[in-house]
Amino acid sequence: MSDTLTLSAEARDRAGKGASRALRREGRVPAVIYGNNEEPQSIHVEEKLLNKLLGTGHFFNSVVMVEVGGKSIRTLPKDVAFHPVTDRPLHADFLRVSEHATIHVNVPVVFANEAASPGLKRGAVLNIVRHELELICDAAEIPDDITIDLTGYDVGDSIHISQVALPKGATSAITDRDFTIATVVAPSSLKSEEGDTSKDDDAA
Repeated sequence: MSDTLTLSAEARDRAGKGASRALRREGRVPAVIYGNNEEPQSIHVEEKLLNKLLGTGHFFNSVVMVEVGGKSIRTLPKDVAFHPVTDRPLHADFLRVSEHATIHVNVPVVFANEAASPGLKRGAVLNIVRHELELICDAAEIPDDITIDLTGYDVGDSIHISQVALPKGATSAITDRDFTIATVVAPSSLKSEEGDTSKDDDAA
């Protein structure tokens, strides 16, 4: 389960581009907390602290406790806008959630036991269609990642969501099709013979 992260913040009294630019010059990042049938709250956070949380690798599938005005607000990060040249964070959005709210999160996929895949051992390539899975789960039970065991997969085999054991209480947000997560494709010399299996109808 993903750790709960903590982020200190201060209330933001002034809105607008000029005020936001002034904050960024001071090493702060404008942000907003919204949702849960409450008024949006404008805040700003320290850029260094935000970058530190972004660097954990699981920022967007973790609960973040935003501490502002002596109050701790349970949130889920929804978006961070970055500068197109410098990659500095420009703005962040946080969604308020109750402790056991049902939420949508994107959870990274991790593949294990490649050596136990006959196809990969013979030189095939694992073509990953989806690097993340969109799941519906309890806000207090967000998984760090979803591990998929490659044992037994041979050339031409596909891994579909129906074959993946999701954590208890978690379900796929996509329910209208048994989408492909990855395929074991032949080396390039054989791809033309087998056809392109890497482009599934759900590669979006």
